[in-house]
Amino acid sequence: MRKSILSLLFCVFFLTTYAQNLDVEVQVENPSKVINDGFAELQVQGGAPPYQYKWSKQDTPLDAPRAEGLIEGVDYTVTVTDANNNSVTKTIKVPAKAITEHFNGTFAPIVESMGSVLFWDPFSAIGIYDPVVYADIKRVAAPNWEARTDSRFLLKEWLKAEGERVEEGEPIAVVLQDGEEESIAYANATGTLEYLVKEGGMIYNSENVEDVIEQGAHYLAAIRYDQPVPLLHPNGDLQKKDIPFIVIWLVLGALFFTLRMGFINIRGFKHALDLAKGKYDDPNAPGQVTHFQALATAVSGTVGLGNIAGVAVAISLGGAGATLWMILAGLLGMSSKFVECTLGVKYRFINSEGRVFGGPMNYLRYGLEKRNMAGLGKFLAVFFAILAIGASFGGGNMFQANQSFVILAGEFPALVGNGFIFGVVVAILVGIVIIGGISSIAKVTGKIVPIMAAVYIVGALVVIGVNIENIGPAFAAIWDGAFSPSALKGGVIGVLIVGFQRAAFSNEAGVGSAAIAHSAAKTNNPPSEGFVALLEPFIDTVVVCTLTALVLIFTGMHEVEGVGGVELTSTAFGSVISWFPYVLAAAVFLFAFSTMISWSYYGMRAWTFLFGKSKNMELLYKALFLVFVVVGASVSLGAVLDFSDMMILAMSFPNIIGLYIMSGEVRKDLREYSRKLKAGELFHKPEKERVKKAS
Repeated sequence: MRKSILSLLFCVFFLTTYAQNLDVEVQVENPSKVINDGFAELQVQGGAPPYQYKWSKQDTPLDAPRAEGLIEGVDYTVTVTDANNNSVTKTIKVPAKAITEHFNGTFAPIVESMGSVLFWDPFSAIGIYDPVVYADIKRVAAPNWEARTDSRFLLKEWLKAEGERVEEGEPIAVVLQDGEEESIAYANATGTLEYLVKEGGMIYNSENVEDVIEQGAHYLAAIRYDQPVPLLHPNGDLQKKDIPFIVIWLVLGALFFTLRMGFINIRGFKHALDLAKGKYDDPNAPGQVTHFQALATAVSGTVGLGNIAGVAVAISLGGAGATLWMILAGLLGMSSKFVECTLGVKYRFINSEGRVFGGPMNYLRYGLEKRNMAGLGKFLAVFFAILAIGASFGGGNMFQANQSFVILAGEFPALVGNGFIFGVVVAILVGIVIIGGISSIAKVTGKIVPIMAAVYIVGALVVIGVNIENIGPAFAAIWDGAFSPSALKGGVIGVLIVGFQRAAFSNEAGVGSAAIAHSAAKTNNPPSEGFVALLEPFIDTVVVCTLTALVLIFTGMHEVEGVGGVELTSTAFGSVISWFPYVLAAAVFLFAFSTMISWSYYGMRAWTFLFGKSKNMELLYKALFLVFVVVGASVSLGAVLDFSDMMILAMSFPNIIGLYIMSGEVRKDLREYSRKLKAGELFHKPEKERVKKAS
């Protein structure tokens, strides 16, 4: 009897212990050669259900035993926890098979490391700013509402009194959709109920312009938490809105140069237009291209996918309010462009054949050498040149070829699977242009940039014009969103940073790339090219980026979730002009093409600075550049492209250090130039000659 009891107790103990032990099996799959499509699925036995799955991949929910979109060759972790708080942690790696997957998996950790520097938040690091996003309230949306809906939602009856405490999941109101279908609105949090709509009142009317434009017009109630609640990612990590160091670096630099140059971005605007129109073009001045051609080349290097896809990302993340901060950052960036392009011309080198070699490499090295900082100058110049070469092959080449192919293939299915052929054709077109050097590049960009900009601007103005009755609500949404955004948008700081970040990434003010193009301009006065250059951020950000943002807001696309980038912009245009997405796809290709040929020149000048100014060295660089065009269009390189794109931002580190040191010199040159302008000592083309040339 005693033996039977002991045996029974042992069995119970064994079964209980086994049941408490979590047994986690992991199935990992790499379904194709396409990057970032790996997945892992868990089979859990034992313990006490339900289980919680804490993945290191932030967009995977806590209740999901399967994680998708994993990068091949990169380690992920998942911690499985049962109801009794027992847990098991597993490390997961999807094996890389294709060469592209190996490349992508190798560069992904490098991108993460580089991003930790570029996007490091010094304010939160020293404890003066809490980057965690907190919410005071949780808003309740009308049931079945979605962006671009054609329905009307009316609040038929409140089921809970205002000010009453409600529990998550409780029914709080009856909503009538289109006068027929009744739905119940449930509390999506626990707290105190606040009415946003009176009983019998309209919640959302798709025929009401203000409802379509206003952010959050579809909410019927708010539930106020007992105390602020931190917002979480699907995997349970805290949501944070950091203030990236790179954005601070670029924007504070732009603010400093604006003050140092006496608001040259505003008071120099009219003279900049006169210079761009050729009013002061001296045909006998040293250089290779006119003021306008230099401007067109530099603008073509900045106006591109960022203005179309990047702005859509900014609006979806920061809401309509990001537009205001984007415009402000663009206006400040005009001063950075003035300083760097003035120095680009001042320290350029023109050889016996008339070819120009200029840009940050020159003014960092020789400008600082003049101040007895030869060692620092040489280091910064070499560092900049290395970054510029990497950026030209990646962000200025492969990224453009890759994304233009993806976008065109989306509109023209015949291209699908023919990336290599597309790349070869584009490489031939790019090669025809860049073999001729800066003069050839300037002639092409001088024609392409005005045409593609005009097409895009006219299309945007048509969309805005068709929805012109939305202008009041649209600007109200921008103003309210800039100064009183919801916690979901990260508050004022989050929206401000998104706007500043998009502007900085788009116009490249402070990066130094434009100084390379402007150094080739025909002029005897370096500040004259600085004036022309300050038009770039205005065109790129204040005009093109803002028009994109307005198109999204005027059409109500800023409320659409789950769609981003160029697809969102294309849908916004297509909602008014059904055939415009095809035109937009062609415009995107031209944007990408002009960016490639401009960046080929930037990279080549950095290349010759490091390896010599011979024509053979130039041809070697051009050949490599064309190879990367084909590579970019043929494969998906993922993290490689992100890494290359980040190098463009990293160029601002050595560049702005030099600009700070030499800003006094630029200010002195500006004063002398202004004196000559007032005294009439500058070359001034006769009015008849300019009219004749224009006609």
